[in-house]
Amino acid sequence: MNWKSDSWKSFEVKQMPAYNDKKKLDSVLSDLSKYPPLIFAGETRSLKKKISEVQKGKAFYLQGGDCAESFLELNPNTIRDTFKLLLQMSVVLTYATNSPVVKLGRIAGQFAKPRSSDMEEKNGVSLPSYRGDIINSYEFSKEAREPDPDRMIRAYNHSASTLNLLRAFAQGGFASLSQLSKWNLDFAENFPSMKKYSEISKKIEDSINFINACGIDENNTRELRETDFYTSHEALLLPYEQAFTRIDSTTGDWYNVSSHFLWVGDRTRDPDGAHIHYLSGIKNPIGLKVGPTTDVDQLKKNIEILNPDNEEGRLTLIVRMGANKISDIFPKLLKEFKSLGQNITWICDPMHGNTITSTSGYKTRNSKDVLAEIKNFFDIHNAEGTIAGGVHLELTGLNVTECVGGPEDIKDENLGDRYHTFCDPRLNVNQSLELCFLLADLFPKSTITNNK
Repeated sequence: MNWKSDSWKSFEVKQMPAYNDKKKLDSVLSDLSKYPPLIFAGETRSLKKKISEVQKGKAFYLQGGDCAESFLELNPNTIRDTFKLLLQMSVVLTYATNSPVVKLGRIAGQFAKPRSSDMEEKNGVSLPSYRGDIINSYEFSKEAREPDPDRMIRAYNHSASTLNLLRAFAQGGFASLSQLSKWNLDFAENFPSMKKYSEISKKIEDSINFINACGIDENNTRELRETDFYTSHEALLLPYEQAFTRIDSTTGDWYNVSSHFLWVGDRTRDPDGAHIHYLSGIKNPIGLKVGPTTDVDQLKKNIEILNPDNEEGRLTLIVRMGANKISDIFPKLLKEFKSLGQNITWICDPMHGNTITSTSGYKTRNSKDVLAEIKNFFDIHNAEGTIAGGVHLELTGLNVTECVGGPEDIKDENLGDRYHTFCDPRLNVNQSLELCFLLADLFPKSTITNNK
């Protein structure tokens, strides 16, 4: 059928809330469709080119941020600290690989979350599950859990505010390499990983002083004073995504202008479903989660639907198998798709396949499992002679205790100290930087260094 921004409605829809007030929903969506875009089509084309470089092994892909953004945590310090952490990680990776890092935040739109069950029960009371702040509230009450269309307006305003600050950070001098020492997070000064980062910073600063003496400085070289930073989120709440699906005046193509990059999750990747159909019609670079239950034939069909022209940089497959499954499942799948010669960017999501419930009742992840899945992902690509493009992480610049292990050796009994997530557990600063240094150690053996 001919694709239109609303043609997804003719397909089976999963993980979608049931709005009781249809008139209110239509009114909100009508208003949103007239709101200014959050991003511009030209920016997505720039990102697509950068991802194509990742696919060739000439750049590294770093995507990270919240599991689900919260309206309550919208403040400049939270945004700044997560941006700082991603800058620090990109510096470590760039220094280790001599390759540019494509930076994407799970931010300014990551407000909806799929759930394993439509209902949640507490003390004998059953209510609709929390599906993210764009849909309902985390508070466990009948009123709070009612899907409210007005939350989409609030999500847009939060996203616009966040993007405004991110653009200022990325282009206003904050991201200048001369500011390396100012990116440090105060609470993390004594972390072992931060000390290693400081050693790299000192070497970079010495190099910058040298090139400044040669007449190359941030006043005449944009790359020294600014950085490109892109946003991403899961395209889950399709009515909201439809409201921001617009025709680009310069190309005549459809783009989603709520985010640079959108992906389909493991629960909504049915090739005959609404989410795959919707993403097939927009020109943004897009992602597709590949979990342990992925059917090879269905994945082939999805690739044909989402990237029929075999365009470079268009489609990223985000592998999320789990540390104990990836070695058994992924090699066969990778070998199968290598033989097809398709333009695919492969990255690793080591978070979602490694979620467990601790003995104390908290949902958590062990940083050892996260690191193990990443290492296995790179090893499998090395063995096959293919490109391991990067990582997709849930992390925060906040000083949280949500994942066990890491340099601080967070234990089960420590999780309650600073457990702030409204959904899935995130790596903290120390754990994130430790992961980055592991990645740096993997690169000399990876195919990325052989494809420059």
